[in-house]
Amino acid sequence: MKSDLRRKKDISYKSAGKFEETRFEKIHNEIFKNSTEASVIVAQEIAELIKSKEKQNKSCVLGLATGSSPIKVYEELVRMYREEGLSFSNVVTFNLDEYYPMTKENNQSYHYFMHQHLFNHIDIKPENINIPDGTIAIEELNQYCIDYEMNIKNAGGLDFQLLGIGRTGHVGFNEPGSHINSGTRIITLDHITRVDASSDFNGIDNVPKRAITMGVSTILRSKRIVLMAWGQNKADIIKRTIQGDISSEVPATFLQNHANATFVLDQLAASELTRFKTPWLVGECIWTQELKSKAIVWLCQSTNQSILKLTDRDYNNNGMSDLLALEGSAYDLNINMFNVLQHTITGWPGGKPNTDDSHRPERANPDKKRVILFSPHPDDDVISMGGTFSKLIKQGHDVHVVYQTSGNIAVTDDEALKFAEVCTDFIGDAKTKIDFQSVIDFLNNKSENQIDSLEVRKLKALIRRRESYAAVRYIGLNESNIHFLDMPFYETGLIKKNPIHADDIAIVKAIIEKIKPHQVFAAGDLADPHGTHEVCLNAVFTAMAALKPQSFMNDCWLWLYRGAWHEWEIHEIDMAVPLSPEEVMLKRHAILYHQSQKDRVMFQGNDSREFWVRAEDRNKHTAKLYDDLGLAEYEAIEAFKRFDY
Repeated sequence: MKSDLRRKKDISYKSAGKFEETRFEKIHNEIFKNSTEASVIVAQEIAELIKSKEKQNKSCVLGLATGSSPIKVYEELVRMYREEGLSFSNVVTFNLDEYYPMTKENNQSYHYFMHQHLFNHIDIKPENINIPDGTIAIEELNQYCIDYEMNIKNAGGLDFQLLGIGRTGHVGFNEPGSHINSGTRIITLDHITRVDASSDFNGIDNVPKRAITMGVSTILRSKRIVLMAWGQNKADIIKRTIQGDISSEVPATFLQNHANATFVLDQLAASELTRFKTPWLVGECIWTQELKSKAIVWLCQSTNQSILKLTDRDYNNNGMSDLLALEGSAYDLNINMFNVLQHTITGWPGGKPNTDDSHRPERANPDKKRVILFSPHPDDDVISMGGTFSKLIKQGHDVHVVYQTSGNIAVTDDEALKFAEVCTDFIGDAKTKIDFQSVIDFLNNKSENQIDSLEVRKLKALIRRRESYAAVRYIGLNESNIHFLDMPFYETGLIKKNPIHADDIAIVKAIIEKIKPHQVFAAGDLADPHGTHEVCLNAVFTAMAALKPQSFMNDCWLWLYRGAWHEWEIHEIDMAVPLSPEEVMLKRHAILYHQSQKDRVMFQGNDSREFWVRAEDRNKHTAKLYDDLGLAEYEAIEAFKRFDY
């Protein structure tokens, strides 16, 4: 039986509408609501292949990938082994790559990763597992790579190759410049690849500069290839790979030459494809209000004109003639869109009392609201909405800030050591619940990849906590309205966190029940490179959905903020809160109270700027976009999207 992905591939281009929609795309792709749903489908295809080969009394040769993309696939394969009797006894695996040099025992090694996520939990024969060896002597590497290629060939070739994709467009570790005929070899990692891996290694200085990787030609010889990509961070490279020309500068584009390759994407990873980003350029559209807003903002930016200056010709020349025919004239479209955007702007994020609120983003009543501001890390509150936070307090609302995790993993060892030494000098060990001398001894003798002791984690969490107190005191919040949840999923001592648990949901649910808010602000910035924002947001969603039957929830609105990583696009914004120059400076100073996160951002993702610089630049950029569209000019704007839970 064919898998769901293959069945979809067979019918993808049968309808004329579908062909027109995907005409810019050069690689077959399937798009799913989320990575979990997609991963299950991929795992089912792998399972079907394994069982089919077993019936033929043949080995099933799998090429496997590491990284965050395939984790849920491996989880589903393990589940099928445990619950459905799927056997891996006929499976032979070859992994794509490994850092060099790298010992198998190192918890950053791909040997460790594969055993942790898959091999330790299934019945695969150890002799059938092949992972590049990061300990091979450099003078023996050339022959080792030749032998790795021969082992794949002798096994019958790869029946199925699972891939992820890096921001450079690498597959495996085939970085830009890799040749289509390249085989297994040692390669120097691109700087961007090392930056993306830096948080896993606690800094770019600890990321190996080289790796052993299967070559492009090795991958292309696979009988079947599935590449997976999740999240906004992958959207740009996915567009370049699927819609761009074949080029060694984006090695993943070589997959356009493969007759049986499928890209499996979630909606965020697919968001830059033309059919989603600008669907009016590929065919007729169903013009919802959201799509109208998106298209008109795009048209303004493409023509460098404000909304009220757009003409009939602008619409006709840019794929929007059907919208123009539907609405009657550019004048009507422009006025309507101008009003939509104008109505998002408010200096009263909690609602303006005694005012007609029919065209305002928030309700006037109750005039004094109970507000919860959920902050995944102990600084997301001020980074993403420090100005709005301040306005809510000054306008008399009962604001509660709720820090969902301790944030201890983001405190460097040097910072913790400094605090421990100061505490020892100042008050002595006997006067505190933390044995600071043990902390000092641990940090001075800490080995590579060693998990922090409980005492060290307590100290690092305390550093983040006290910085948070200082920041919100500066903004003007009463300390009794500060809450730390310390959600258990985060407290592993590792960058890798535990899956969210019922206990995490219960903690979030309890704080909402206690405060009974009229407004909830939560982090909707899912570009966070370690997924903490997404886990925390899902906890809020789940808790609020469970509480929905309660009467107080009828008056509770949920607003999502961004800012640490990405900002909402203009057409997505439901509430735009302008900031004065003084409020911009207040926000900056509040962020700077988080001294342990200043100068040396441990988990910066693909943005090397400090968080206060990121936040300020994004807020000013949003204000400029509003100004360019012909609306009022402001120093900066914080943006929010209302979510119907």
